[in-house]
Amino acid sequence: MDIATIIGSFLGWLLIIGAIFIGPVSMKSYLDVPSVLIVFGGAFGATLVGFPISRIKQLPSVAMKAITVKETSPKELIETIVGYAEVARRDGILSLESLTAEMDDQFIVRGIQMAVDGTDPELIEQIMEAELDNQMVRHATGKALFEALGRYAPAFGMIGTLIGLVAMLANMSDPAAIGKGMAAALLTTLYGACVANLMFLPVADKLAQRASDEVLIKTIIIQGVMSIQSGDNPRIVEQKLLTFIPPSSRSKGDEEEEGGKLRMAA
Repeated sequence: MDIATIIGSFLGWLLIIGAIFIGPVSMKSYLDVPSVLIVFGGAFGATLVGFPISRIKQLPSVAMKAITVKETSPKELIETIVGYAEVARRDGILSLESLTAEMDDQFIVRGIQMAVDGTDPELIEQIMEAELDNQMVRHATGKALFEALGRYAPAFGMIGTLIGLVAMLANMSDPAAIGKGMAAALLTTLYGACVANLMFLPVADKLAQRASDEVLIKTIIIQGVMSIQSGDNPRIVEQKLLTFIPPSSRSKGDEEEEGGKLRMAA
């Protein structure tokens, strides 16, 4: 569960509603059903025009990825892969087959299994990178859905405002109703801006971050599998994989060991 997404959404809506509540105008003045229908109906309708229905059906599951996520620590993953490299170095790569049942990530299971089966190294890398590329395409599609909703919602907010202004200007016989009509017309712009910037676009940004994190994890796995397959020393495997994480995330011992190797090389 990503608590930051929940807290951020709750805090954003709380501040907006709180500002309205303590303002000089009653909360009822900010409620307008036609405006809600224009913003949400128009945004989803436009999204249906722009995307196939099969992808629209994925919106709920894609949205849940911004809230629920199984996080994998790159450093812990590196330690796990180095452990597999030590087993392969000591007992042979075939010994890893008995460990696949304990592996949680199916991506690393497939990579290790191909290495155990003696698959050509270039083919292993091609297959795993192809899977990574396809995953990136799927993530980009989910992100594009919410980006589209984030673009369309403010646009339909403006359309709703124009509809309200036309209706107001068409009935100028009652000057006292002009202010009320103008306020109602502007509500659609308010709704469109709020849902775009507190719902759709933040979810798109969170999905982009999720995709970036998964690319990092799978890239580490690919490089780890290839190093194990080639029979690299576990220390070399560790040094290769540690380059994928920032120095601040590495242990002090890792940094000292790497610094020592650099001094010896000098």
